[in-house]
Amino acid sequence: MPERKLQGAFLIPYLIMMVVEGAPLFLMELGIGQKMRMGSLGVWNNISPWWGGIGIASTIVSFCVGLYYNVIIAWCFYYLFNSFLSPLPFSVCPTEKVGNLTLPVEECEMSSETAYFWFRQTIDAGDSISEPGEVKWWMALCLFLSWLLVWFCIMRGIQSSGKVVYFTALFPYMILVIFFGRAVTLKGAGTGLKHMFTPDMSKLLNPNVWMDAACQVFYSLGLAFGSLIAFASYNPMKNDCKRDAIFMCVITVFTATFATIDIFAVLGFKAVANYEKCIHHNVGKLESILSQLPPHTQTVNVTVDNYEETWPLLYPHIKEIYENQTHKHFQHCSIEEQLNEAAEGTGLAFIVFTQAIVELPGSNFWSIAFFMMLLALGLGSQFGTMEGVITNLFDMKIFARVRKEVLTGSVCLISFLIGLVFCTGAGEYWLMLFDTFAGSMGLIFIAFFEVIVISYVYGHKRFTDDIEKMIGQRPGIYWQATWRYISPLTIFSIVVSSIIYRFMHPPEYPAYKQEKAMGEMELYPTWAMFAAFGLLLSGVLPIPIVYFMRRFQCIRLDSDIHQASIKRVETTMSTQGMIRNEELDEYRDSPEEDDEDRGLQANPNKFRMEVID
Repeated sequence: MPERKLQGAFLIPYLIMMVVEGAPLFLMELGIGQKMRMGSLGVWNNISPWWGGIGIASTIVSFCVGLYYNVIIAWCFYYLFNSFLSPLPFSVCPTEKVGNLTLPVEECEMSSETAYFWFRQTIDAGDSISEPGEVKWWMALCLFLSWLLVWFCIMRGIQSSGKVVYFTALFPYMILVIFFGRAVTLKGAGTGLKHMFTPDMSKLLNPNVWMDAACQVFYSLGLAFGSLIAFASYNPMKNDCKRDAIFMCVITVFTATFATIDIFAVLGFKAVANYEKCIHHNVGKLESILSQLPPHTQTVNVTVDNYEETWPLLYPHIKEIYENQTHKHFQHCSIEEQLNEAAEGTGLAFIVFTQAIVELPGSNFWSIAFFMMLLALGLGSQFGTMEGVITNLFDMKIFARVRKEVLTGSVCLISFLIGLVFCTGAGEYWLMLFDTFAGSMGLIFIAFFEVIVISYVYGHKRFTDDIEKMIGQRPGIYWQATWRYISPLTIFSIVVSSIIYRFMHPPEYPAYKQEKAMGEMELYPTWAMFAAFGLLLSGVLPIPIVYFMRRFQCIRLDSDIHQASIKRVETTMSTQGMIRNEELDEYRDSPEEDDEDRGLQANPNKFRMEVID
């Protein structure tokens, strides 16, 4: 995810959240989707029409996440295209005429080549969220390409996206293995790995770290989006969903850890390279004033190996002379500071990692491989997210007769038009706002209601019986305890502590200042906070609104919920490539299930499900 902080300490809450939230919720969504064979709208309406708003909330949050997620894919496309140029455009500073001289652009000199390329040549960042400027045409074209690719790959549902996912799922592992073989042999890799495995434990006291860890688990596993329930509805009734849940959680943790090792090895290489550059810079400045130093200091030879010992002895003598003459300062050289500044937000991929890539031999190859990997990962997630949105829209009566290709194209076009706000100078700031309030907070709230409704409305005993019927094995005490107590209490604690922390520390964002060539933390303006609050409410309010309107009979309870929900499973293009005639027997209710789902009958010749009054 774009704004997740990469620190060694982050792995600890990530693993804890995977155990107490990730695995239980993953099995819960797999199980309920496989049992009811419906999309998320149908599942929650079937459990209790009062809680049908959960499916609507999931659809809204998925749509909002898809809006900004595709912008990140557009950024990856832009970097991928530039990776074919030699030299890499983010490896050198552009030049400008100053009198008769040709000098590097001052903004680039003050920051770095990769930072300048990101802030000025890619997103062309404004000074604040209140100064968006105009739409950047190059980013708008990349965003259009991203949505066109998404439409092309999901317009026929699983029949088209399922084949693409084979590539998007396997290709990143191949690149990670290649990166691992190169990264661990780089100079400084050991320094980066040591930093990874000796984390700053004080960061665990920050509630935002736990919120980020929980949300990272949700994004990694696709929880609370509704798409996991929709995909699980295609599973055979006897599929071992518990085995699938454990396998996916283990693979996800392994992948995250393996990728983190790759990243910290490269970051260690980058930190050591920058540290040595800093030393050479200071030594060069020292040589320019060497004749003015006291005689006993002129013979001291400063090198990379003895810098830590000799520089503190020389610095008091040279600081005053140099700064009085040039009005400039020596750089502070520290590997630890380089590592601490190395990894957070979009800067991890587009500034820090690219800075390490340009130092590698054959940098064009590594840059192409890296951004193709990010594209494969991003597109794989985006397909699942948008498939959940399209599936739920297709379940609604108003869109029942619309062709899948037309509905998908319309959603992608609307998303592109809304997404143009991310192509302005304030685009990155808006992305942070969406990610925090529309994505992270919305998913947490939805997950809380999901586990409460299944455990205490549908009934944990009934759900456990369903799992036992499907896989032939009853979930043990770990699953029972997490579903009933641990998961809801953990989510509730995270939400409450995060809200309190937000009130005590109002949300800020790093506004890039061109004159300083660096970001400064600023509070969101009042109007932006209203927008953030609106985004949060849009993903949360459907739950209580639907509950109270149906609870007090402001709207009637649908009598054909099953028909609207199951239609997707038997008649749309999403399933024609998956469900064959001979497989339909797997999708018939067993005698035991007939008692629960009385009134539903399947006609294998017509692929239809009808509600008989």
